[in-house]
Amino acid sequence: MSTRCQLRFVRALNDGRTTDPTDPVAQVYTHSDGYPEGVLGRLYQLKQLLEATRSVRGPAYAAAQYVFLEKLRSMALYLDPTRSPERRLDVSSPADVCDPSRMQHLSQPLFLLGHGLEDPRQGIHGDEAYLYIVAIPPYEIEHVEPPAWQVAVSEACGFPRWDAQTDEAFGEATWEFEGPLVEAIERFDG
Repeated sequence: MSTRCQLRFVRALNDGRTTDPTDPVAQVYTHSDGYPEGVLGRLYQLKQLLEATRSVRGPAYAAAQYVFLEKLRSMALYLDPTRSPERRLDVSSPADVCDPSRMQHLSQPLFLLGHGLEDPRQGIHGDEAYLYIVAIPPYEIEHVEPPAWQVAVSEACGFPRWDAQTDEAFGEATWEFEGPLVEAIERFDG
C-alpha cells in the first residue's frame, strides 16, 4: 500500500521561524514512501547536496530539486538489468528516457507519475497519510554554518481528509513535530 503525502515548501524567517503554512511557495505530492522516516532523510540528503554545491535558491527551487531527486530514485528501478525486458528501460544515456519510442512497453512508469508539483490553493487530494511543512531560511553567500531547515510533520491522518474540506488541511492539521530537520530525523529514526 502506498503512503501518500504532501510537502509544503515555505520561506523561513531570518530567526528560523516559519512563515504562515497557508501561504506556501510550492507544494509537492508524493504517491508512495511518504512516511516520516523516509521523507525526512531524503530532505536532509537534499539539504546537504544543495549546500555542498552552493545551489540553495529558496523553497521553490528546493521543491523542484526534491521532485527531481525522487524521480531519479524511482527511475533506478527501471534501469535494473535484472528486471525482465518488458519492465526495464534499455537506455545508453539519460536523454534516451525522453524518447517515447523507448518507453512504449511501459505502462505508467513510476518515474513519470508518483511525484508532482501541486497548486497549493487546491489543498490536498484527501487520501494522504502525512503532511509536511519544509521551511527554507535565507542563505548568505559566506555562511560559516549553514542555517537549519525547519520542518513540521503532521500526525498520521491528523488533518481533514476524504469527508471534509481538504483545502484547509494544512491550517487544521495536528502537528506531531515542529522544529529543526535534524531533530525531526532523530525523533522519527530513533
